[in-house]
Amino acid sequence: MRKIIHVDMDAFYVSVEIRDNPELADKPVAVGGSRNTRGVLSTSNYIARQYGVRSAMPTSVALRKCPDLILVPGRMDVYKSVSLKIREIFERYTDLIEPLSLDEAYLDVSDCTLFGGSATLIAQDICHSIYRELNLTASAGVAPIKFLAKVASDLNKPNGIFVIPPDRVDSFIDDMALCKIPGVGKVTTEKLQNDNLNYGRDIKALNQEFLSSKYGKLGMLLWERCSGNDDRPIVVSRERKSVGVERTFPEDISDLSILDNILKKKLLPELQQRAAKHLVERNISKVGVKVKFSDFHQTTKEFSTDKIDLTVLSELLTEAYARGNGKKVRLLGIHIGLSSHASDSNKAEQISFEW
Repeated sequence: MRKIIHVDMDAFYVSVEIRDNPELADKPVAVGGSRNTRGVLSTSNYIARQYGVRSAMPTSVALRKCPDLILVPGRMDVYKSVSLKIREIFERYTDLIEPLSLDEAYLDVSDCTLFGGSATLIAQDICHSIYRELNLTASAGVAPIKFLAKVASDLNKPNGIFVIPPDRVDSFIDDMALCKIPGVGKVTTEKLQNDNLNYGRDIKALNQEFLSSKYGKLGMLLWERCSGNDDRPIVVSRERKSVGVERTFPEDISDLSILDNILKKKLLPELQQRAAKHLVERNISKVGVKVKFSDFHQTTKEFSTDKIDLTVLSELLTEAYARGNGKKVRLLGIHIGLSSHASDSNKAEQISFEW
């Protein structure tokens, strides 16, 4: 059974604007459009949504609904930069990441060993990390089925998590409105409602042949989804440049020897396991250690090499730790950099681990 998390940032563009301009907090705000020109909104915050303001709404309509609406121009370069930082947070938990846009992604955490492999706790930690490090909130859905994870992420917005465990999949689908299924839009929903089909249980009561003849491909999609069938893989859309693991400690640590022991006994084996599948066709270009101190300042030390060398990692840890001038450590991480694809002739001799 897979463990899928769908993470969806809350009102992403406008939340970035409010974060960077705190005076906008507690006011209705939207990104895009202009009071003096025709246009549509990219997104709005939740205060503006209480007035009926929505994304893709013409500016003129939005202003009629909310005359005090504050319009700010979009900054796509900033949103892309923040999205990359969110992606870096995701990569601490899994390599199987499928971005759907700048502000949402699927993660397959089936093989993640953090928090005892609990997808719920992993999702919570992802959202907490995004808030701590980027001062933005995200919502998450957790389910064993891909489309249900996406449905779930919308149920406790903003800043919430909804979990559908395996033993609740059938009952959840029974009571799920068909309009919640990704790909079922307004027109399709109206058509289904005209046929008195409103919930997953209504589809379950019909057979495949009838649905296929009545609705074609849509009918088969509805049958598959309402039967709990969605084995689509996570589609990783870009080549990784690094692989890393890290730990945030329940209590800050001041003893370098304890940190070195955690690096050797916990982080290194996990890094080896996670990196192995990437090193079938890729080479190591560098290793690095990241230390985050109790005041949230962090530092990274790296060394160019084609292998994972424990001695080098320990030395990098010592150097990074010294930069804190005695400050306690709240997070420790290690990583490798990945080079371009290696040629078949030298893969085997360039991939090595030294303990």
